[in-house]
Amino acid sequence: MRKLIRSPLTWMIVAEFVVVGALLVLAWNAVGTAARQAVALPGIATPEAAPEDTSLADLPSATSQASRGPLPALNLSPAFWRERLAELNRDEAWAVAIQWRVIHSGMDAARAYLETVVLPAIRRAEVGLS
Repeated sequence: MRKLIRSPLTWMIVAEFVVVGALLVLAWNAVGTAARQAVALPGIATPEAAPEDTSLADLPSATSQASRGPLPALNLSPAFWRERLAELNRDEAWAVAIQWRVIHSGMDAARAYLETVVLPAIRRAEVGLS
């Protein structure tokens, strides 16, 4: 047991757990903050702020709306939707490219860390224990 506590590998593993745990806590807080901000946007009425009188008499009926045509601001033009979807696909491709770069940079950094720091330390520890 004493050898295990004195081993540098044990302390490196403990340090890695601490770093990963700290990163998880940071990510959890960032996601929670973003979720709270998304819910509490200004200008959006919450259920508590809604008026008490919610009568449906003021709303037009579905049959009268269908006879008048499409709803306001609903563009049914194929050219409009083609342009919007092309823009969306372009933005999505850009986001995927950024994610790809971030993931591969992280993988390269982890690989370099393992090869330059962890493996030499393990080799030195194994030589010292022999």
